Amino acid sequence: MQIKIVSRSGKSKNLPLTIDIPADATVEQLKQAIYNEVPKYYPDRQRLTINQLVLQEGKLLKDYDIKEGDSILFKDLGPQISWRTVFLIEYFGPILFHPLFYYFKSQIYGEDFRHSEMQTIAYYMIMAHFIKREIETLFVHRFSHSTMPFFNVFKNSFHYHALSGINLAYWVYGPWNAAGKRGSEREEWLLWTCMGVFAWAQISNFYTHIILRNLRPPGTRVRKIPYGYGFNLVSCPNYLFETIVWFTVSILTKSIAAWLFLAAGSTQMFLWAIKKHKSYRKEFKDYPKNRKAMIPFIA
Repeated sequence: MQIKIVSRSGKSKNLPLTIDIPADATVEQLKQAIYNEVPKYYPDRQRLTINQLVLQEGKLLKDYDIKEGDSILFKDLGPQISWRTVFLIEYFGPILFHPLFYYFKSQIYGEDFRHSEMQTIAYYMIMAHFIKREIETLFVHRFSHSTMPFFNVFKNSFHYHALSGINLAYWVYGPWNAAGKRGSEREEWLLWTCMGVFAWAQISNFYTHIILRNLRPPGTRVRKIPYGYGFNLVSCPNYLFETIVWFTVSILTKSIAAWLFLAAGSTQMFLWAIKKHKSYRKEFKDYPKNRKAMIPFIA
């Protein structure tokens, strides 16, 4: 059958375009056909809609009641970059900046000093967190969307490079927190408690990522209801445990920079959790009614 592809903005010189495609074709096949006609528009760059519905990959055109002669709106999403690459770039910032501030303290702060026990523990906790995130990005995560607009990488990276990278490192490893300075020492019980809660939250976060990974077979965008550790209470326990991780860092360091990153990060994760929670409940009619979005028994 013949389908007309029309530019949503009306500004593309390559559109409108008429595509010949089988009646039982998939959305992926339609995107590939458009790409064959206009190589600039590779599949990940395309957003197709009909009757205000976005055509989802993994579905047939007939699922949207698309017939001979119908017109489909096309939007160019612009140059894309893979989500995996974006995550690697984001987490690399703190991995780079924290060692610079920690090991080159005399060059950065203009004086030499000995790190306090708090600073050393905080350094290894933060480095362990971001190295874990890089490993998960490479070997654990399976993404529902393979790419995102290229220029978003700069906005996304600012959160990590600036807030949890430069800003956090500068204030935590400075001479005002050095060994022997007033206010730099922490009781032994607090150090061990923070390390223990941090380790538990990191392991818990990793385990929830494994559960999510196992829900989606390789190379697919299958969505299922997650069950198990943490998921019986909230839809996004991975965000909950991530928040606990940064709460322990904030308690340990007593740094305004750490509390700022916690506030920014937890707020964003809560908004994502609300969105995902609503999506689960809309998509799955049998979704557990007693679950909250991110905070057990509350929201």
